[in-house]
Amino acid sequence: MIETRQHTAQQDKEIIIRVRGLEVGFGERTIMKDLDLDVYRGEILGFVGASGQGKSVLMRTILGLVQKRAGTIEVLGENVDNLSPAARREIERHWGVLFQQGALFSSLTVKQNVQVPMREYLSLSERLLDELAMLKIEMVGLNPDAADKLPSELSGGMIKRAALARALSLDPDIVFLDEPTSGLDPIGAGEFDELIATLQRTLGLTVFMVTHDLDSLYTVCDRIAALGEGKILAEGPIETMLASDHPWLRAYFHGKRARAIAASEA
Repeated sequence: MIETRQHTAQQDKEIIIRVRGLEVGFGERTIMKDLDLDVYRGEILGFVGASGQGKSVLMRTILGLVQKRAGTIEVLGENVDNLSPAARREIERHWGVLFQQGALFSSLTVKQNVQVPMREYLSLSERLLDELAMLKIEMVGLNPDAADKLPSELSGGMIKRAALARALSLDPDIVFLDEPTSGLDPIGAGEFDELIATLQRTLGLTVFMVTHDLDSLYTVCDRIAALGEGKILAEGPIETMLASDHPWLRAYFHGKRARAIAASEA
């Protein structure tokens, strides 16, 4: 009965990313095959899986950075394979990406990094570019004086926030986050999770979060999809993950490091 109600609720939601029959590989190695996945508008989807299973590869495939062997990917109702270059650029304006370790341009200041997508897609005056960049920088909780600093002058947490500001620069509908809390201490990771949740509610974002952080999965994700054996092993809210009998899911969500979940159940 619970699964039926969940399925009915999902049918009522708008699918903003639809992946069907996806196959991706490198050389003779197949990373994923016949993979199906839906991402719903306005949700925070946590995407998990064992190391080397292809979590980041799937994200990069959706973004068009990794070529797929088979299958279809639809974003905002459009099959990305059928788009003209101009239509593809228009779709890309609707998403922002935070890559692992931030991937900021080392020779550019924070403000200049945030302005990179604006300069690529928009035609704005320097004054307006500066105003918009400062707005995004403050939006992610950085002090204004961070705007003129180089990435080498920033802490790990500040780099993540600067990269998030860049991801938000075009006011996207979808934000892709690749291991956003990796390398952060527990307090910093918790604050970043809180920031993501606040921005999602305030801006109405859809968030696709590749993560291995159990605290993030439990506290901010509306739904979780687990990758393994080249396919989606399970998907649903945290309760679905906890109830699964799959060996990897049981080890992951009930293992020794599942402190946040264990504490909440006590």
